[in-house]
Amino acid sequence: MHYREEIDGLRALAVLPVILFHAGLFGFSGGFVGVDIFFVISGYLITTIIIEEKKNDKFSIVSFYERRFRRILPAVTIVLIVSTLASYILLPANLLKSYSQSLVSVSTFTSNVFFFLTNGYFSSASDEKILLHTWSLSVEEQYYLFFPLMVVGFWSLGKVKFALLILTLTISSLFLAHYLSVNNYQDLNFYLIFSRAWELFFGSLLAVKKAPLLKLSHLNKNLLGVLGLGLIIYSMLFYDKYTPFPSLYTLVPVLGAVLVISFADTTSLTGKLLSNKSLIHIGLLSFSLYLWHQPIFAFLRLKSIGEPGMFEFAIAILITYMLSLLSYRYIETPFRNKKSFSRSKIFKLSALSIIFFTVVGLSGHFFKG
Repeated sequence: MHYREEIDGLRALAVLPVILFHAGLFGFSGGFVGVDIFFVISGYLITTIIIEEKKNDKFSIVSFYERRFRRILPAVTIVLIVSTLASYILLPANLLKSYSQSLVSVSTFTSNVFFFLTNGYFSSASDEKILLHTWSLSVEEQYYLFFPLMVVGFWSLGKVKFALLILTLTISSLFLAHYLSVNNYQDLNFYLIFSRAWELFFGSLLAVKKAPLLKLSHLNKNLLGVLGLGLIIYSMLFYDKYTPFPSLYTLVPVLGAVLVISFADTTSLTGKLLSNKSLIHIGLLSFSLYLWHQPIFAFLRLKSIGEPGMFEFAIAILITYMLSLLSYRYIETPFRNKKSFSRSKIFKLSALSIIFFTVVGLSGHFFKG
């Protein structure tokens, strides 16, 4: 698929409020919706790539997982190495045991289940969980496990029937999320994929049925793009930890992301705003920024007396940016180069990483930190 600058800009718009929300800065009480925007983007991009490959008879499950490993595991591995070393140096035994358990869950792509079982996302104790943010990675990884198999199994039904299947699953997952929300199953609802899949499915559905949307006039595309941007900003500023989430309320940022992806291009006002060089730069670093910010913030809180102030968080954000820049240049980018790292090497290194952190985590658990 062709590169779209405005999607990197949208990534920046997603990751910055998440970071500011976790730092408690500048009133982004709904900054956590940035994760929902990431889910829509992921569903859209993954499905677009798969559809293009299916059209050209090039789709392969092995190639799909190779791309995912290249994209995710190298950056996650370096963050886990640094976080684990810091934890073994700085944490007392009881916290180290808890960290070790979370490390196993990250290695096995189940950290969303682990954090559901151990604590709520909006509790004050969550701010000190070093790997809390990996819950969203686990949701995406679980999606990556079953969605390609859906494509293999049901693509032969035809594009319309396949889109209807995704639509059915989207509606079912959305109403499950709302049901769990109004019936006070907040942690179950927040963390687990069953009530989160609809956000990724929205992106997938957009990829499958995007063509009719492109026939609108330039004026209408501009208006819908601005509306999408407005919905995202509204939810980030006015939602808070008391907003039922995910639920029908989550449709606001999700539909905002869908509208931006659909109608923001190089000729539209929203597309031009999101194609700003600074936003593109942040968007390119967004994965590393997301990975680094929570461990740095958590260690800052763990080693501070009381809640750190604005100055301390400003320094923490600067450190997050510097580490992300290094991570993007020297970890993410090289591992995406197939000439530098073959498929075989990627799979071997990925398996080694998973086994290593699982063993380290189990050791921390059984030896009680």
